Amino acid sequence: MAEIFQIGNKKIEAEALIGLLRRYQLLPQLIRGIIIDEAIASYECTETERKDLLEKFFTQNKLETPEARSSWQQVQGLTDSQLEDVVMRPTRLSRFKQEKFGHKVESYFMTRKPALDRVLYSLIRTKDLGTAQELYFRIQEEEQSFADLAKQYSQGGEAATGGLVGPTPLVTPHPAIARTLAISQPGQLWPPTRLEEWFVLIRLEKFYPAQLDENTRQQLIDELYESWMKEQIQQIGAVKPA
Repeated sequence: MAEIFQIGNKKIEAEALIGLLRRYQLLPQLIRGIIIDEAIASYECTETERKDLLEKFFTQNKLETPEARSSWQQVQGLTDSQLEDVVMRPTRLSRFKQEKFGHKVESYFMTRKPALDRVLYSLIRTKDLGTAQELYFRIQEEEQSFADLAKQYSQGGEAATGGLVGPTPLVTPHPAIARTLAISQPGQLWPPTRLEEWFVLIRLEKFYPAQLDENTRQQLIDELYESWMKEQIQQIGAVKPA
């Protein structure tokens, strides 16, 4: 069995190394890294980008002198070329993601939009139906504000915020609440509804439809990339010694 390397007095061979990677739950990370290496192999940085990225890396990590850089590399066990690879890797990976998944974002956004829409709503929870009905009529008749009544009567954590919840993705609340909010108009107050052991009052305050802006675009590209990565890892399956 071929020896790989030695740590202190311990010699680690190939078969033992795989076992250690599994034991310390590092094998998925290794597989992921190998997949990324293959994916970004054809993506390079220009000389200007290389210099700028290295300079930024050195500044962020307070490695502004040759001595500091040399000492850090020695501790990390990185050669100059390996250090450059580490620093350039995020930029190269970003280019791979944009090229492979950027053109899929618009259609993917349409399937994900219901989960990306956000809502701000007011909620009162009580275990007493009579109390819930009374609070409903007080709010409807504008005798007291929803916020004041929530602070006084709601039995959930929303009492601390005057009943306000969010803004939060529409898929986050209990499914029954989410369905109600999805068909609500801003300001619409719903009569008491039974929800498990609670009676709830719900009012939609504001609806925030998802927009395909730059942040959302990047989020969706990352989601597509992670789905692709999961498929790649599954295809590789268990690692076996050569």
